[in-house]
Amino acid sequence: MATVSAMPKILVERAMELMCANYVFPERAVPAAADVRRRLTEGEYDGMDEAALADALTLTLAEHCADKHLRVRTRDARLHATVDPAEADAVYREHLRVTNHGIARVERLDGNVGCLDLRGVTAAGLGGRAIAAAMELVSQTDALIIDLRRNRGGSPDGAIFWTSYFFPDGETHLNSIESGAGSSLRQYWSIAYLPGERYLDRPVYVLTSGFTFSAGEELAYNLQTQGRATLIGETTRGGAHPTDRFPITPTLEITVPVARSINPVTGTNWEGTGVVPDIAVPADQAHAVAYRLALEHVLAGSASPLVRDEAREALAALA
Repeated sequence: MATVSAMPKILVERAMELMCANYVFPERAVPAAADVRRRLTEGEYDGMDEAALADALTLTLAEHCADKHLRVRTRDARLHATVDPAEADAVYREHLRVTNHGIARVERLDGNVGCLDLRGVTAAGLGGRAIAAAMELVSQTDALIIDLRRNRGGSPDGAIFWTSYFFPDGETHLNSIESGAGSSLRQYWSIAYLPGERYLDRPVYVLTSGFTFSAGEELAYNLQTQGRATLIGETTRGGAHPTDRFPITPTLEITVPVARSINPVTGTNWEGTGVVPDIAVPADQAHAVAYRLALEHVLAGSASPLVRDEAREALAALA
């Protein structure tokens, strides 16, 4: 990792320029940048390598902005050779491909309960086919568990694509995103046409943890505020601001929130507070709690003797 003792001013100034030019809250950016520049003048960053500089800058920005998406960080080793956006995009697309667009597991559990383990939220234009395939595989279940406990986020429009499967048409206002310090507002509604069947009139249980972040939180928040799912687990990490990445060097970048989410039901978002579950339990217990609730629903309502027998045996195993 490069040492920046000879040129901290160039790197720090570039980072602050990018933040001040793009941050959705300019009134926070100005005092934060002033404090960073003061620390630079006093020699606080002298002798640091890029990793240490990134940590130091991120800490100062957090003190002023309390924004989990605003941070300086070293770039993935695969991107060290370039700051070319096209090459970075190719690496990202390959990552999505080999990780199945964040869909780690799709399963039918005993008792005809579906389970989706989602580790990321891919943009609909990239991962739509995989998302539709996952939803098709759980479309005939009597209840659904969506596990977001290890979800690090992703794309806002991907969250809308996933969420739309749980609403009957294109008439549900799910989220709005304000960008340009209030200069524009884009509304996100449920999608009128989707490939495959929608998942309607059946319970949905969403598992959360303190690791659940960003677009993963939006998926949970959208379903919760519309009364479409029961959230079980821990309060999420609390990052609600859509973000762009800006390279400083081939090995250093700053991520800057360029917009903010505004939920049409609450008028706010989950930034800093996280998404609070309806049933608070330790994350490692959330699946068992959700599965029990799902099985109880199946026993009370399924018309299939085979499914009821499966559910009864699964409940006994949980006990």
